[in-house]
Amino acid sequence: MAASGEAASVTAAGVVYRRVLLKLSGEALMGRERFGFDPESLQAVARGVGELRAMGVEVALVIGAGNIFRGAGLVRGGMERATADHIGMLATVVNALALQDALERNGLVARVMSAIRVNELCEPYLRRRAMRHLEKGRVVIFAAGTGNPFFTTDTAASLRAVEVEADLMIKATKVDGVYSADPLTDPTARRFNRLDFDQVLQWKLSVMDATAIVMCRDNDMPLRVVDMEKPGALVRSVMGEDEGTLVENVPDDGDSGV
Repeated sequence: MAASGEAASVTAAGVVYRRVLLKLSGEALMGRERFGFDPESLQAVARGVGELRAMGVEVALVIGAGNIFRGAGLVRGGMERATADHIGMLATVVNALALQDALERNGLVARVMSAIRVNELCEPYLRRRAMRHLEKGRVVIFAAGTGNPFFTTDTAASLRAVEVEADLMIKATKVDGVYSADPLTDPTARRFNRLDFDQVLQWKLSVMDATAIVMCRDNDMPLRVVDMEKPGALVRSVMGEDEGTLVENVPDDGDSGV
């Protein structure tokens, strides 16, 4: 799946994963702001993606909307869940456009593809076109989740990773992997180096929602959870190095690593 065309580059030696999907939370764009966008955070994401593209890695992204809209509180206040989810989809389009701008200002070619029709702002999602963009070296940002209510952007990320035949899905978080408990509140929390998807489900670990985990498991899509703010984390991830936590289908040998 080596890139060619507009942003072609020679794939760096040691790259294990040639096409990746990066899942970001909306909060990743917020930085220290209480709402919306932090310019430096946008630039940091763009620089991280640029490092991968310089290695010849094809990159797709899915981003959440938590920096703009959180529907859970409104649902508790009486808003219909489907309405809240549709508002959230629109918020992801806003985030995708902001990220596209940051990527382009860093010399990358980017396309936003939306699961709902917003033709004046971005392209509709078409799987074959998305794969062609990736083959041409363009960064593809998938917006509006799956296009359906009741599904999270985590599930959308798993779906798109499988659809475009990514080699790896990377979930960027604020911690350096998956822990047995919240490491910010529990000093005894244990970090895992490697997990099986079934372990994540059985132990109810906070990685992604269960639907997303099952989709990755059933389609043999490896998932690496990393700290986006850690320098070099994305590069080490695509080179298959021991970064964060790798979740994949592994033999049941009883060794999950720590």
